[in-house]
Amino acid sequence: MSRRRVVVTGLGLISPVGNTVAEGWANILAGRCGIGRITKFDASAFSCQIAGEVRGFNVEEYLPAKEARHMDTFIHFGLAASMQAVRDAGLPTGDQLNEEVAERIGVMVGSGIGGLPLIEETHAEYTARGPRRISPFFVPASIINMISGHVSIRLGFQGPNLAIVTACTTGLHCIGEAGRLIEHGDADVMIAGGAESTVSPLGVGGFAAARALSTRNDDPATASRPWDKDRDGFVLGEGAGVLVLEEYEHARRRSARIYAELVGFGMGADAFHMTAPTVDGPKRSMKVALRNAGISADAVQYVNAHGTSTPLGDLNESNAIKLAFGDCAKKLVVSSTKSMTGHLLGGAGGVESVFTVLAVHHQVAPPTINIFEQDPECDLDYCANAAREMKIDVAAKNNFGFGGTNGTLLFRRV
Repeated sequence: MSRRRVVVTGLGLISPVGNTVAEGWANILAGRCGIGRITKFDASAFSCQIAGEVRGFNVEEYLPAKEARHMDTFIHFGLAASMQAVRDAGLPTGDQLNEEVAERIGVMVGSGIGGLPLIEETHAEYTARGPRRISPFFVPASIINMISGHVSIRLGFQGPNLAIVTACTTGLHCIGEAGRLIEHGDADVMIAGGAESTVSPLGVGGFAAARALSTRNDDPATASRPWDKDRDGFVLGEGAGVLVLEEYEHARRRSARIYAELVGFGMGADAFHMTAPTVDGPKRSMKVALRNAGISADAVQYVNAHGTSTPLGDLNESNAIKLAFGDCAKKLVVSSTKSMTGHLLGGAGGVESVFTVLAVHHQVAPPTINIFEQDPECDLDYCANAAREMKIDVAAKNNFGFGGTNGTLLFRRV
């Protein structure tokens, strides 16, 4: 069977820069930062006291409060973004589905860490009041595959139902592998992406102990500054980004709006260190994605980078892009939307893929804000501080994670 084409027909977003796709995209293009002081807990004793928190989110817009109490926040975010994307795509749900259609729609929305805040709270309750205080909903409220489970249950989708967990590459890997399920005929439609909500004492404390986080607490809005000479670490973010992927002819038959086509997916391992990045894995994932798409390096105009704002990570990614794209690298426009959202860990690939698809759809590259003095060792065009209208036939999306896991997606204009 020949490889089937995969297109994007729906988008959903919960993020520090907005809780709808329209709001989030408008703020990204305007260069508005969603990072501020942590409000979810007292962070005064921590070296890092800032994060990209989701604000103004009302879970009761998506499910009853009684049901929401039995899920940790990352599930709320993933479910909400999935429901937005399904609605945006105009897919049938529930009673509108017959079994033949339902079993051809699947879900793959993952998370890097999952229900850490609920694990913390439950342990505190157990320590203070004993085992009888552990909720019978504790396990299903905190395990990672339950975003996909709840989306399937609520919307009636009976196709493949799973979740990938690959640290900060989770959302991207979910999208890439979901696309392959469609390519190979295992589904006609997949709801795919990532979600995270770990702005909690152990979440912040763990990354702070590893000296991975920015400590620019006095100026949160400029703390995430990818490729800037004075970058000092990433800023933790939270939220969810979800895409509806659909087989091209299936989308055409129902006259669906097509945002872009998913044409390439590549993966590569560093095989080096559990947390320290190398150039080789990211380079390999980009080259594999180009080969998978059957396109040359000069066909790509824009890269939505992993771009975390860490001293080593940003330099490594810049060097990997130069190795993967060769002489074409200097012609690329590269940006990191993490400069505005912070780093959503397992949700990063989902949220940033939404922005990458919109960049292709609207022919505009989002900015990298907070580049005050570009690091001379990072010598690419990072779309500094202002969005740029430009021709984008093909865009690449990178994400890399602990364990040396790397992924790249390629989206093409339709």
